[in-house]
Amino acid sequence: MAIKFYLYSKKILNIKNIIPEYYPKHNNKKVCNKKSILFNENGIALVMILVLSAIALLIIAAMLFMITSSTQISGMQKRYKTALEASFGGAELVYQYISLRGIEYDTNNLNTVLSSLNPEITIPGGIDGSSGCQGVDGAGITHYGLSAKLLTPTSTWTNCDSSISIDPNNCNSSSCSYDMKFEVPGNPTNYIVYAKIVDTVEGNSAADRGLGGEGVVVAGGSVVRVISVPYLYTIEMDAQSATNPSERAKLSILYEY
Repeated sequence: MAIKFYLYSKKILNIKNIIPEYYPKHNNKKVCNKKSILFNENGIALVMILVLSAIALLIIAAMLFMITSSTQISGMQKRYKTALEASFGGAELVYQYISLRGIEYDTNNLNTVLSSLNPEITIPGGIDGSSGCQGVDGAGITHYGLSAKLLTPTSTWTNCDSSISIDPNNCNSSSCSYDMKFEVPGNPTNYIVYAKIVDTVEGNSAADRGLGGEGVVVAGGSVVRVISVPYLYTIEMDAQSATNPSERAKLSILYEY
């Protein structure tokens, strides 16, 4: 029995010599234990700090991005609102010109009044020129310039720009991409408003000449009243800052007169 036990112990020693990495010590040297490495918690605090720091940096970056974006959007809205108000002011001037029905004398008087308010007004095609845009009204009368767009239907227009786009840079001695141009004073910068009539549906509305009769508050009973058929105008407006064209607003208006 003693001999057998000795052989068995010898086998164990041989196994230790063949596979030493499963034992903590061999030949008086410390051998790495794979299991101890996997469950070692040294340095876990540093890893957690790095992860939390990364999360904190992401949160701070997101907050800075939102604050910056909010400031930019607020500034864009403010500039757009200013340009939009300028386009509303330009639209009111266009309504005044429409109400004068292209009558050159009255239109020139309006220009004189407006010039005293210091807005620069330009009508490239003129009120009633002899060339350029022209159209024929229901009575067979040919009108030119701005009067053609005010008094004649779109179907009779010749050499008239009826596209909805307005390009301020597309203007020369023969034609422009807009019918009217106003420079509206502002603070700190002026705004330039462009207007173009792109479609006209003919009616029978005339210029306002007051009431029929003298010294009356309503038209007299003997005055024949004609059924009113209003003109319909489709107007494109483009307002932009004089110093920064990117600050702009556009309007499409359907106006009944």
